[in-house]
Amino acid sequence: MSGKELPSQARVVIVGGGVMGVGLAYHLAHEGWTDVVLLEKAELTSGSTWHAAGQITHSTSSFGLGKCVDYNIRLYSGALEAETGQAVTWHGCGSFRLAYTEDEMDWLRHTLSVGRSLGFNIELVGPDRVAELHPFYNLDGVLGALHTPDDGHVDPTNVTMAMAAGARALGARIIRRCRATNITQAANGEWVVETERGTIRCEHVVNAGGAYARQMGEWSGLQLPMTSMTHHYFVTEPVPQFQDLDHELPVIRDDRKVSGYIRMEQKRGLIGIYEKENSNSVWHDHCPWDYENWLFDADYDRVMPWLEESLNRMPIFADLGIQREVHGAISHPPDGNPLIGPAPGVRNYWCCCGTQIGIGWGPGLTRELARWMVHGAADISMRDYDPRRFGAYATKDWQVTKAHEDYKLRHEIPFPHFNRLAGRPVKPSPLYGRLNAKGAVFEEVYGHERPRWFAKDGVEQRDHYSFRRNVVHDMVATECRAVREAVGIMDISAFTKVEISGPDARALLDRLVANRLPQKVGSIALTHMLNRRGRIELETTVVKLAEDRYYLVCAAFFEQRLLDHLTQHRDEENVEIILRSDDWAALSLNGPRAREVLAACTDADLSNAGFKWLTAQEIDVAGHRLWAFRMSYAGELGWELHMPRDCALAVYDTLWAAGAPHGIADYGSFAMNALRMEKAFKGAGELTNEVTLAEADVLRFARTDKEYLGKDRTLNPDLRWVCAYLEIEPDGQNDGHGGEAVLLNGQVVGSTASVAYGHTVGKILAFAYVKPQANVPGTEVQVVIAGAPRRGRILGAPAYDPHSVLPRTDTAMEAAE
Repeated sequence: MSGKELPSQARVVIVGGGVMGVGLAYHLAHEGWTDVVLLEKAELTSGSTWHAAGQITHSTSSFGLGKCVDYNIRLYSGALEAETGQAVTWHGCGSFRLAYTEDEMDWLRHTLSVGRSLGFNIELVGPDRVAELHPFYNLDGVLGALHTPDDGHVDPTNVTMAMAAGARALGARIIRRCRATNITQAANGEWVVETERGTIRCEHVVNAGGAYARQMGEWSGLQLPMTSMTHHYFVTEPVPQFQDLDHELPVIRDDRKVSGYIRMEQKRGLIGIYEKENSNSVWHDHCPWDYENWLFDADYDRVMPWLEESLNRMPIFADLGIQREVHGAISHPPDGNPLIGPAPGVRNYWCCCGTQIGIGWGPGLTRELARWMVHGAADISMRDYDPRRFGAYATKDWQVTKAHEDYKLRHEIPFPHFNRLAGRPVKPSPLYGRLNAKGAVFEEVYGHERPRWFAKDGVEQRDHYSFRRNVVHDMVATECRAVREAVGIMDISAFTKVEISGPDARALLDRLVANRLPQKVGSIALTHMLNRRGRIELETTVVKLAEDRYYLVCAAFFEQRLLDHLTQHRDEENVEIILRSDDWAALSLNGPRAREVLAACTDADLSNAGFKWLTAQEIDVAGHRLWAFRMSYAGELGWELHMPRDCALAVYDTLWAAGAPHGIADYGSFAMNALRMEKAFKGAGELTNEVTLAEADVLRFARTDKEYLGKDRTLNPDLRWVCAYLEIEPDGQNDGHGGEAVLLNGQVVGSTASVAYGHTVGKILAFAYVKPQANVPGTEVQVVIAGAPRRGRILGAPAYDPHSVLPRTDTAMEAAE
């Protein structure tokens, strides 16, 4: 069979021949899957890849993405060419990211801390160092810069062609001029890919369609949220001052003034702009199939303010003409992160699309996708990229709204907990209006609106952004104090809620969870679902409502992952899986006065004898029947109350009235996070697909006397790292944000996963993944926060109530004693 002929069968078919599709073929072959066919409708790179500017930088505050970027730079700067013999045209000129304000300096300091944990060659420098290496840039107002000397840029087409050569050399096949016209799933689970040149069947199909990915998804009944946004860069006439240079100047990233980047393009100048107003989207419904190497006419009016400022910043460009205009389309998902992983609701349909920075991010992310497909889990956390992070709420109109928002934020400061407000609210809870009137500042989780914190005492009801402590710190402290000393109530309706019933409900769950299922009706268990690699898919609470009926609660963003895990590992079991997330609401009531407040609203016996810790009962509150679970993520006496949506407001109002004499207060997710950190309860930041139960130090939730998915890898761990719990010396300003380097005797031994200030104990608390030898209680370490080392100490027990007496107490007086 010649390379141009279409085979009838393959293990994997990849549709799309840009840097993402070709990168995946290359990495699948390196992971051992060589029966791979890639289909491209035109020529490789002819969609968005060919017109990319091709820059890549170590300047990222994302720990996982940082691993990808570092791999990509090593690939571009020598490894790929050495392997394939094909030039990739790497320009290792380094780069600077400039800061004009203290907020921007704080961002760079945090990025420096993350880079230290990853071993990057990275430094924070003053304007003098920038001027020394780049004497032509106008540095008026610049306070400092992040210097990443190993950065550079690369020819996008050459990179893609080199990876294509590498993939072919290992046995993968690439067929050009072969447009796919339909993708459907056969009754036996195989995927059927119809093309202009025939049909090919496969076990796995991959959508790497770039600008076509969304409409390709519709062939298979999938909603893949992304929108094509157009982006400009300009190449000037030859620059006289560049002609005699014997080296290439560093790339300048000027987020504030230029909203983009400036660099050399051989002996010319290149200016790229992400305008902060009047952004432009195209092809809302359909990208024309005959487009190839397509560009739009330049729209100077749209970008002129930033283009003019770029000439002010690079005055040697001011008298030159523009020799080349590049105005091309790039995919933008609603949150800016690519769609890398399984498509929702189907088996063996993989997304490798929605990538706005394909050259900078692509090879590393496609390597992780290849590992996911071949081995069952990636080696970095894929939570931010998993296509299942969006639900049915992500309609086309909403996608366009969010893509415009993302484009305009591309060169804004990525503050911690940055709240993207466009297109909201989508799924407000039944308490939304009431809590909004009481000062709630909300965040969006899987479409739901969840309170973060409550503005009180004249504090403005909006997000207050900073890398340092600000007024929100004090508001959260007040909420934590109410929970610890009196009683707090929180709207937790955003949690994923799934009911599983039927004769085989227990059998299905028992082989998917590592812990023992609750045995008695009304009992509760905390457990984890694993993949075949023994890594953590998700953590869930399981409540036994009846002999053949279970109720599962987990984090909101795991909703589709949970549903897929249940349905795709279901054999012939007779079960019904019902999603309750949208039609049920939930409240959390916590604190030493929680029993008194709830007792005033129900006739149920809430004593330790009548309502034991980690049990569930149906009770009546405000005339409504609901489920009460005695459990507490805050580590206090408390209950979760789960109920139909239409009774939630009445239940909340009744509890609030009963709690008024006891000092009841609303609290949000920021306080919840601080409270769980004081109790050393691990959360989504620690329990990821990167780690096993042993590495996450939650092996106590794994059984040895039953079979379950991933057991062999769970009980025979090879500990690469382990999750440590530590306290960090506070400085009163910056508490850290995750990803910071942890040092032992001056050497990097790990990085933080979650960091929060414990208002009750007066300490910064963190979870960090460190080398096992560092995880010894009492060990003194250093944590690099805001670019500077801070003293830390490994803890051997929770900072608050280490023996967990308080959640099990019978009376408030007993708790006080």
